[in-house]
Amino acid sequence: MLNSKLEETLYKWRVKSGLIVIIPVIILSKSNVYSIVGGISLTMIGLLIRTWASGHIQKEKELTVSGPYRYTRNPLYLGNLIIGISIVVSSLSWWVFAIFTAYFFLFYPIAINKEKNRMNKCFPSEYEEFRKNVPLFFPSLKLCQSVNPNKFNWTLYRKNREIRALAGFFFFWLVIALKTLFF
Repeated sequence: MLNSKLEETLYKWRVKSGLIVIIPVIILSKSNVYSIVGGISLTMIGLLIRTWASGHIQKEKELTVSGPYRYTRNPLYLGNLIIGISIVVSSLSWWVFAIFTAYFFLFYPIAINKEKNRMNKCFPSEYEEFRKNVPLFFPSLKLCQSVNPNKFNWTLYRKNREIRALAGFFFFWLVIALKTLFF
């Protein structure tokens, strides 16, 4: 296992690194119209999962167990995985596959573990019950019966600044489409 200082650095750099990594992904992409349509379709699924999660999560205030958190403890990261797969599918490039795989396995285990430890520290008894009933990453089709009746909330979506992910992926797909059409 990595030392805690290195883990902390990687955790802090995961988003910025993703923004840097997207440049070679765009350059190496060999997309065509069909792969872009498929990629955008998968991206929409990932963004919908992220949107659903962002409309429920109240970071650091309470343990979120409603919405998609009834199926997986990490729906935001699951949405990111689907979005990453969409980029790989659309790129038609083994290099992009390698970059995504390296990025995902470098940053996400650390982020998931760090957040798991934080939730366990902030909400020890609640998190233990949550951990027993809801899988860490890949969702269970068995619905965890939440005692939390929270509904999706657009205010939380905005507060969690999820619009940035939407804008970022709109821009990414625009650049990929322009590259495909003109280069």
